[in-house]
Amino acid sequence: MGKKVSYDEMQLKELLLQALETERGGIQIYEMAVSLAVNDDLRKEWTEYLEQTRTHEQVLLRVFETLGLDPEEQSPGRDVVGHIGASLVKAMKMAAHHADPDAAQLVAGECVVLAETKDHLNWELIGHVAEHGSGPETKVLKAAFDAVEGDEDHHLYHTTGWTRELWIDSLGFAAVLPPPEEVKQVETAIGASRAQQSRDEMLKKRH
Repeated sequence: MGKKVSYDEMQLKELLLQALETERGGIQIYEMAVSLAVNDDLRKEWTEYLEQTRTHEQVLLRVFETLGLDPEEQSPGRDVVGHIGASLVKAMKMAAHHADPDAAQLVAGECVVLAETKDHLNWELIGHVAEHGSGPETKVLKAAFDAVEGDEDHHLYHTTGWTRELWIDSLGFAAVLPPPEEVKQVETAIGASRAQQSRDEMLKKRH
């Protein structure tokens, strides 16, 4: 491991504020997505992710308490994150009112992928500070990262797989449902890539 380095504490606080806002927005996004899920397996999956996201919010609130930070403090970056989250919920509501159920489910999948991409980045950065930083916060951040990392990988890669396969199905092609990411229990970017590459072979075995 390389030398530990100091970091910008104000920017770390900004990252944590954005991360908390992302989790709170994620709860609303998953609540809406669950209501739009047509596929029973996907609804079950998103329901599980919703509960995990609620847990992630609590993990971050403990980080704020331990570090003596105000979880309700606002910042321009946090405002943007909140706006994006609300916009994704609004997009799903638009789909619910104007699209058929299958199309609305696709919109929900895309919105979850967008939200989880930001969420995954937040935790990747928190983990980077925990691993490479020299400040007193690193131990607290490491414990939070270890508690959440596996869930975040799962949420992003599996929902990406679901959304891809549902799109393929809607286009009239043979789809792998549940997706390869789900079948192979993917937890890493490399695993997600390998799972996607294996889909043709999985289709052959089904037909």
